[in-house]
Amino acid sequence: MRSVVLAATLGCAPLFAATAQELPGLRPGTDIEYSPYLQEDFPNQVFFGDTHLHTSFSADAGLVGATTTPDDAFLFAKGEEVISSNGIPARLQRPLDWLVVTDHAENLGIPAALAAEDPVLTDTEWGAQLAEIAAPGTEESMVASYEFWMQATFAGEDPLAGTPFGQTMWKKATEATERHNDPGAFTAFIGFEWTSQPNGSNMHRNIIYRDGKDLADRKVPISSYDSDDPEVLWDWMADYEETTGGRMFAIPHGGNLSNGLMFDDITLSGEPLTADYAERRMQYEPLYEITQMKGDGEAHPMLSPDDAFADYGTWDKGSFGPEPKTPDMLPKEYARSALKRGLAYEAELGANPFKFGVVGSTDAHTGLSTSTEDNFFGKVALVEPTGNPIRYEEAITGRATPDPADDLTHADAIASGIAAVWARENTREALWDAMERKEVYATTGTRLRVRVFGGWDFEEADMTRSDFAAHGYEAGVPMGSDLSDGPEGAVPKLLIRALRDPDGANLDRIQVVKGWISAEGPGERVYDVAWSDDRQPDADGKLPPVGDTVDPQTATYTNAIGEPYLDAFWADPDFDPSQRAFYYVRVLEIPTPRWTTYDSVFFGIDLPETVDASQQERAYTSPIWYTPG
Repeated sequence: MRSVVLAATLGCAPLFAATAQELPGLRPGTDIEYSPYLQEDFPNQVFFGDTHLHTSFSADAGLVGATTTPDDAFLFAKGEEVISSNGIPARLQRPLDWLVVTDHAENLGIPAALAAEDPVLTDTEWGAQLAEIAAPGTEESMVASYEFWMQATFAGEDPLAGTPFGQTMWKKATEATERHNDPGAFTAFIGFEWTSQPNGSNMHRNIIYRDGKDLADRKVPISSYDSDDPEVLWDWMADYEETTGGRMFAIPHGGNLSNGLMFDDITLSGEPLTADYAERRMQYEPLYEITQMKGDGEAHPMLSPDDAFADYGTWDKGSFGPEPKTPDMLPKEYARSALKRGLAYEAELGANPFKFGVVGSTDAHTGLSTSTEDNFFGKVALVEPTGNPIRYEEAITGRATPDPADDLTHADAIASGIAAVWARENTREALWDAMERKEVYATTGTRLRVRVFGGWDFEEADMTRSDFAAHGYEAGVPMGSDLSDGPEGAVPKLLIRALRDPDGANLDRIQVVKGWISAEGPGERVYDVAWSDDRQPDADGKLPPVGDTVDPQTATYTNAIGEPYLDAFWADPDFDPSQRAFYYVRVLEIPTPRWTTYDSVFFGIDLPETVDASQQERAYTSPIWYTPG
């Protein structure tokens, strides 16, 4: 009979001995469950990644200088050193947890096929012409080959239709993704970008697969050659799911460059929005990319004049087409306005077409997912930091858009952003499911942690509970969820926690952004609910600025101001149970140097006076919606 001698492992005489029968709790197969985490099933980790990155497989990257491959992109995201397209070694401070490479579907892989002289391209008449134009390998020939390809896209006719090119290159892309997917350690998602651009207006979507290569390869990605209409995209997605049994969703982005089309009052075909349209849009597009390099899409100062932080990274000069931007387009381009208009549509149609969660991502065309200010490799290879300061200065001060009427330069780009996902494990299935249910938030590049719960019965004492998250899920709902009718006289209450990036800046404040509709129309208000230091709101309720420790001459700052951690218990003081509403949280860091400030010090470049030396990084959470019963 086996004995258990407790002192044996200490190398001394046993104090006592007992048999397995005398200590039944030590027997294998016991029914006792001591660990409190055995039954825990709620999301307990936040995973940071990028849903939007391009490599040399994208024509508008590879034909204009990008040499990085999908393999390079995944290796870089995993924390390995990669050589940039201009020969500069690059590495992340910390690896990402996951990545989606979303190369453009329009002739996906054409630069790689061109570089490899792949006969799947060069044996076609059009491909041979492209190869001849690109053959000199000069910057002029690169631009000429890109313009030659663009002629085909403007014509709307796929120059490689009817050839095996699309299937061949798609399989190469999915092969690279599968090589780097390591469930539990690093997630590599299969994805692509559908680049709808009617008359130059940005209607792009990134399609993210839950599936692996075995299913993804069964259907070549849809492209704008097939259609510019999002409803046709949804039909294609529905067909994929029906024929393969797989799952996918799309993430729209760049509404600020859509000239009012992203959140329009009519469909692209000119029809009024219907309940069916609203339901299908939210089925296939549960998220919106609220921030990226080409501008922040949360709010606009003209739409939110009382919001002191609405003018962050604003790109509102135009689109990629000839039509100029006009003020009437703005309400249909920014997330906060769309969320408010969605409430009105829900009241009218019984369904909300703009009930989306939010993520941030880069949209970098360098193959390098760099979103921090001190390690920003730019939008495209032509403006990467290089060993030639003169060329880099020209890139920084050169135009960022093709319309000469615009006064944007690359210096106006922002180093943004990152998608944060609350899930239990780092796998395709767990992360995809979390994104679909909208338990996600966006940051403009840093990895600060934010958690939000909404409920009717929360109390201020809940903020200090040791089981904060477990109680939040048990008694309320997380970001991205709905609050149904509460008890008579109750008001929505939020529990909010925010923790700074461990390698980043302290926090300035936590804000709750509320939007609603009433008989008088839509409304919004921004509430400061927690803040650092000893500041007090003034007579108008405005909180003084946190201060600014940035030294532009050295591109440094200190954490002498702000707090590493902030939390808030907030009950809506203006709640009307008859009004539809949403609540999301915005967390602001203290000012830190902008990427242009870091670069100006490193390269000794004088930057335009219009560019600020510092900025305030931030996070936006997915909303919690309230709907009257």
